[in-house]
This record gives sequence, C-alpha cells and structure tokens, in this order.
Amino acid sequence: MAAVGDAPLVEVCELRHVSLAELDSLLEEEIGVWQRELSWDFRPSADLVRRFVQMQSLTGFALRVREQLAGYAYQVCDERKGLIGDFYVRPTLQSPANEMALLSTVVQNLMRTPGVRRVESQLMLLRTPESQPLPFSRWLSRHDRLFMVITGQEVRQLAAREPAHRVRMQQWHDRMHEEAAHVISAAYRGHVDSEINDQYRNLPGARRFLTNIVRFPGCGRFSAAASFAAVDEYTGRLCGVALASLVSPTSGHITQLCVLPALRGTHIGYELLRQSLMSLTELGCETVSLTVTCTNIDAVRLYERVGFHARSAFPALVWEDF
Repeated sequence: MAAVGDAPLVEVCELRHVSLAELDSLLEEEIGVWQRELSWDFRPSADLVRRFVQMQSLTGFALRVREQLAGYAYQVCDERKGLIGDFYVRPTLQSPANEMALLSTVVQNLMRTPGVRRVESQLMLLRTPESQPLPFSRWLSRHDRLFMVITGQEVRQLAAREPAHRVRMQQWHDRMHEEAAHVISAAYRGHVDSEINDQYRNLPGARRFLTNIVRFPGCGRFSAAASFAAVDEYTGRLCGVALASLVSPTSGHITQLCVLPALRGTHIGYELLRQSLMSLTELGCETVSLTVTCTNIDAVRLYERVGFHARSAFPALVWEDF
C-alpha cells in the first residue's frame, strides 16, 4: 500500500504545468521516432509546439508516469470541430493504460468545450491495439489506416500507362485551386474518408483542405513541382489531382490522390501518381509515403500494385453528436 503523500503512478496534468526544458527532452525523442519510423522530419512541428507552449497559448495535456514526463497531446478547436493536433507517448512507457489515460483526458476536454460537436484525430504514433476499448465509445468511430512507403528505386521502375480516357497531365499551378476543390468534393461524396475528415463533404471544406495542404506545413512542405492535375481533353476541366509534399530532405509524401468517380478505372489515378512519384525522386527523395484507409480496398490494391509496402497502421478516431 502506498504511503500517504506518495505521488500517483500515472497522472495527467495540463501542458502549461510542464516546463519548456522538460518538454524539450520529450520533443527531441519524438523527432527521432518520426524520423526512424516514418522518415519524416518532425522538427518544424516540434518548434511550433515549443513556441506556443512558451507563450502559454497551447491547450493540451501531459502524461506523467512515476513523476517522469511520459507523453503529451494538444488540441485545436475550429468552430464546431475539435482536432487532436499531436499525440505522443515515449516507447519505453507505452501501454494501453497509459495511452488511454492521456487520450481520454484530451477527448473529454474537447467534449466539454462549448460549441464543439465533433472531434477528429489521426493518431499516427498511437500504438494501442484494435482490441483495446477506447474512451467514450458510445460516440466513437474508429477507422484504421495504413502508412505505406515506396523506394526511389521502385519508383524508377514504374512504366508509363496511357489512360483509357483522353487527358492532359499538367503540373500544379495556384490557378487550379478552385477546380481542384470541386474534384475533391465530388470524389469523396459518400466515401469513407469523408467520415474521417468532414472537409471532404462539401466544396467550402475542400477549399479549406487544399489551403491547409498548400500553405501550411502540417503534411510537410508542399511541392508544386511534384503535384499534377489531369485535364479532361473533351471538357477542358480538371478530372483528377495528385498533390505531394517534402517531409524531409530525402522523403516525399503523397497528400492527395483522387479522380472523378465517372473516370475511375481508366488509369488516370495511376498516371497521376506515377508522375508525382517520379518528380519526387528527381527532387532527391529516396522514399515516398502515403496514408490510406484500410477499408478503401481499391486504393490499397492500386498502391500495392505500384509497389507501396505497409510500414505501420494507425487509427483515425472520430467522435460526433455528443
């Protein structure tokens, strides 16, 4: 039995009670994990966390295990929606119980935030198995996703394939933004990914999604040189897009690949993807990654045929209608 006054084994506290020096050690470790497991340079995101913590303007929580700082998570609110911006627990202290202690606190805090009716999270470093009960499961939907990788050597072996529908491939330009938003909202209508990210559900949301991808570093540094659009030669309108980012000096990431529903199966998606991959390797990328929802079988099969291999799996969690 613990003596009176002993520190609790596991404690979750507000992030503002953690010193920047103590958090620095955790962030440096997280940077290493992102690099080793995902070939992703997490330093720009870590620097943003440091800056906002220093200004005490970041809402989040820290996990302590036997008084040692074991993990942290932070949240962002966007009108009626709450987002879990990052979630990390040290590998040496990872356990379902520790991860759930931190996750349940963040989710509960978002649920109690006035006006928030939906919570989205894609937790790439959460390691809790699928069989583990999750907090507030009455409102929870879980969508498991794959983190897939292809090497530059495999990319260079890909053969060009003439689409069955006449299209013209064009490198990305900012003037394509509005048409691309129309393609994205049409491509994801009724799609499982629109359950994970509600920005896919309508045109205003698709516009915001594109703005976030192109202008902000959450998914790396956007590369116009490795992003392409397919233009339907019969209508002159965009009918597919492939967007890419640089997530480290030697790693790229496909942030978006979609084709209008009526033109799926015509190899437009393959050729868009191939051209983005080839351009990324020309920019010095030794590996390229992407994420895909496990139940999106057609997309998973396409990526496997191209040469992508699943490196890890992670959950996308959605709470709605509290």
